[in-house]
Amino acid sequence: MTADQSVEQPEHARPGIARRQVVLVTGLSGAGNSTVLKALEDLGYEAIDNLPLALADAVMGRSEDRPIAVGIDCRTRDFTAASLLEQLVALRGRPDLSVRMIFVDCDEEVLQRRFTETRRRHPLAVDRPVVSGIQQERAILMPLRDQADRLIDTSMLTIHELRRMVETEFGLAAGASLFVIVTSFSYRRGLPREADLVFDVRFLENPHWDLDLRPLTGLDQRVQQYIAADPDFTAFFDGLIGLLGPLLPRYNREGKRYLTLAVGCTGGKHRSVFVTERLAAWLRGMGLRVGVVHRDIPQTEPKGD
Repeated sequence: MTADQSVEQPEHARPGIARRQVVLVTGLSGAGNSTVLKALEDLGYEAIDNLPLALADAVMGRSEDRPIAVGIDCRTRDFTAASLLEQLVALRGRPDLSVRMIFVDCDEEVLQRRFTETRRRHPLAVDRPVVSGIQQERAILMPLRDQADRLIDTSMLTIHELRRMVETEFGLAAGASLFVIVTSFSYRRGLPREADLVFDVRFLENPHWDLDLRPLTGLDQRVQQYIAADPDFTAFFDGLIGLLGPLLPRYNREGKRYLTLAVGCTGGKHRSVFVTERLAAWLRGMGLRVGVVHRDIPQTEPKGD
């Protein structure tokens, strides 16, 4: 071979060639894995459930450029957490793929209720109590939870909210920039387990003590005006965005795909909801992709066409 000759690079290694999007979906049985996989399929992903790990590399190596979503959990043949993690490392090392893993989690009590209501048997508790299977599965899957790119806790999510979350974060038109979820919550019901940063706004004047405002939420203008009139609100909010301003570009440069900001108050209905909305508006003004969840106020389910 002469100096003027060059070896042709494989297509996936050439500069400018888009990498195939791959999403691995795993998590606890009953937590919502199937809902996530179905939502991805509706977004245009080729969805494959219970793909044997031995076939994963062959499936990813096909020439199609269509994005792919693969469901892998304790029902999958030859499944172990170690083997899936090994496969994950190998797939992430391929220059033709962009691989992410979602772990779908849920509280034990909620999972028990779901299995009881649907009268389904847990895959690991065929002849044992459901709680035993849940605990065994959680222990098996814990290494995957720790390595997931995205943790989704469905304990307090409806199916519609879960689908909207997946559609917003994994839509194929979405860019690769940081996606920020801002959620309001009630301290009475506990902190959101997926939160990266938590902000406590219980020091603000509470509309709950105004009988006219009590039935309303932080989405109502009168409540918003009441909270914004608190003499400490402006300084607090300026400090909050002053804190986040330098952090967000650093998170983005470090390759962090998702950031969850949680804003809490006593009841999760007034102050945290208002601050969440204001913070989300500021983040959108910064050019970021933003999702908003109000965990502890009644949600209106979307109506069909």
